[in-house]
Amino acid sequence: MTKVLSKGFACFCALTLLLSGFAPRAGAQQPAPEQATTDLPTSPMPKDPRTRAKAHTELGSLYFQDGNLIVALEELTLAAAIDPDYAPAFSTRGLVLFYVRELDSAEKDFQRALSLDEKNPEINNNYGWFLCQTDRAKESIEYFERAYNNPMYQTPGNAYLNAGACYIKIDELDRAEDALRKTLRLMPGHPQALYHLADVYYHRGNFDAARKQLMEVLNLVDPEPEILWLLLRVERRLGNKADEQSLTLQLRRRFPDSPQYQELLKGNYE
Repeated sequence: MTKVLSKGFACFCALTLLLSGFAPRAGAQQPAPEQATTDLPTSPMPKDPRTRAKAHTELGSLYFQDGNLIVALEELTLAAAIDPDYAPAFSTRGLVLFYVRELDSAEKDFQRALSLDEKNPEINNNYGWFLCQTDRAKESIEYFERAYNNPMYQTPGNAYLNAGACYIKIDELDRAEDALRKTLRLMPGHPQALYHLADVYYHRGNFDAARKQLMEVLNLVDPEPEILWLLLRVERRLGNKADEQSLTLQLRRRFPDSPQYQELLKGNYE
């Protein structure tokens, strides 16, 4: 659905309009993605700073979604300069800075956004996602809780999904499953929630359940290296040598540069 967010596959992307993840299989029923466009506005830019900052932030988000990180940063930096008190400009720029690996600058932007609007659920979700992606998963949970507990948050399923993925990272599997099931109640059939639930089953040693869950994911979306890698490890645990070999060949043929295939070459199955 987006061009730049594969790094965030295993942990749901933070911005509501940047729903990264699996490519839908043809014919599968998926939530309609919000359409991104990088067309410049045709109407004159409004004069008051807040409205102008909001317009540049939204435009920067669209460039981000379309994979144009340089222009996205330009738009978001302009938004922050026009209105230094507009929190979403800093939160969104923090996400872009993460993808260009300017982590210290991203951290400063998220902190600035929270200082301006600490109760904003999207900002809390964004920052939690950033923390989880930078090996600070324990810290991230507080921010996801702030997000999904906010009655004004229109997409709490996003924060539950992020929380579920991050609970797996810190080996709190019961809490992970609870968060993921809440995600699926809010967003039935969401493939990333199903994928992470399979990961929970795998970590518990329930390999048959993990396999069943992954087959459901593959009925909804085209294979991604993360799915193939988890399924390969499941088949290996189940002793299904032929299926393991088939998945090995798929990873080598389709995703030879993926981190998952590199782990396979090293024999790092866990």
